Amino acid sequence: MIEDAHTTRNRLNAAVCWLDRVDPGTHRRIKGLRLVTAYGIAAALGTLHDVAIGLPGSASLGFLAGNIALWASVSEGKTTRAQSSRDLALLSLAAALGALVFVVMSRPLALAGLAGPELVLVSGAFLTGYLKRFGVLGAGIGSQVFIGELLAYGARLTTADLRAISVAALIAAVASIVPRVLSGPAERPVSIAALSAGPASDSHRCSPEFCMGLQASIAALIIVGLNESIGLVESSWAITACTYVVAGSASGTMLRVRRRIVGTLIGVPLGLACLPVAEHAPLLIWIAAALAIIVYAMALPERYDIACGAFAFTLIVTLAASGVHSLALLVARAWETLLGGTLGLAAAMFIFPLR
Repeated sequence: MIEDAHTTRNRLNAAVCWLDRVDPGTHRRIKGLRLVTAYGIAAALGTLHDVAIGLPGSASLGFLAGNIALWASVSEGKTTRAQSSRDLALLSLAAALGALVFVVMSRPLALAGLAGPELVLVSGAFLTGYLKRFGVLGAGIGSQVFIGELLAYGARLTTADLRAISVAALIAAVASIVPRVLSGPAERPVSIAALSAGPASDSHRCSPEFCMGLQASIAALIIVGLNESIGLVESSWAITACTYVVAGSASGTMLRVRRRIVGTLIGVPLGLACLPVAEHAPLLIWIAAALAIIVYAMALPERYDIACGAFAFTLIVTLAASGVHSLALLVARAWETLLGGTLGLAAAMFIFPLR
């Protein structure tokens, strides 16, 4: 027993040393806690009866508010409370705008085929790359528009849910601003947010950011075509992968693709291994998901592979805890990430490649 205690102590010390090496000032750990807190507050407020009463789309309110608050907190990267609060409000509104665009445009596009509504996601993929020319806030707004479209697509929102989308954005803004105000100077955002990594200079007449948006949108359009022709299990995962792997150069995109695939291929099996726990002890799974989000926030600026692995694990276990136990669907997270990353890399190498 003494040896076991000694081994456990050594492992804990090694874990603490790793945390101090990755996050020496604990700033990223504080941001990770802020992400979890923002999601929890928004999801809890969205499920309150007094808040959701009278809303046709109230079933999706907690889901929308929680995810908008979470990703707004990820994209925000200012140093002062006032600037952060302003950006968090704008990012929440941007996600609501993306959801509204999807709701308005999906119905007429449905006439083009079963995958017609996914064409809306192509616009979000373009904005995710193009708006990086406006710095950290621009990159975050582009990403949030795409996130809003994804949320609306995943929740199958319609025009009856327009009020729920507006209320969710308001809840998300409040839920994300409160923990940021409380964290204050204890949090020191990185100087360059992961979403706004500056693209390399290029000789094209088009701006590098425009080329990045074009690359991501064309790759997304190919995935929509594949879904229409052969059918994909969850094509939005592939579209998400091709959107976020496009970087400021072909070599940068190749690096991001490799790291995203490696992280996903590690995170998905770990999540699948926890499926029995998700069925019998959902509370433990939600705790593990919260810890994974903290790791995601710590690793995102410098270790994209670890961040992708942590997020893939979180997605798998939260889907399982929410009642989704289809092994084919959960495994699709891995191979559709591979598909999206490969198409994103091909687009970056052959469509106005950035050197």
